Amino acid sequence: QVQLVESGGGLVQAGGSLRLSCVVSGGTISSYTMGWYRQAPGNERELVASISRGSTPYYEDAVRGRFTISRDNDRNTVILQMDSLEPGDTALYYCVADPRNSYRPSEYWGQGTRVTVSS
Repeated sequence: QVQLVESGGGLVQAGGSLRLSCVVSGGTISSYTMGWYRQAPGNERELVASISRGSTPYYEDAVRGRFTISRDNDRNTVILQMDSLEPGDTALYYCVADPRNSYRPSEYWGQGTRVTVSS
């Protein structure tokens, strides 16, 4: 049973940085496309970034140039480094894993970690 546990969320001022981590158990992330989604209150869940099994990243326009996704296969961990945060980045952030080769992974989900950016 694949389980994903996110950490690293919190409250930060606009312009600040946060580093989200996702540790996977019950599976080897080298076999998965990994990604991060977010959902703000009243909004639909949206893709933020993903990274292929070959470590090719994909970013949505809203975060490109500010966020960096990376993977550490030895630690079974995926990282989302978030810089230059804006109030619009406030959301619940979910880690996702998928054995398919898709830039929109959707098979296994974590419980989420909350990010709040104050102006």
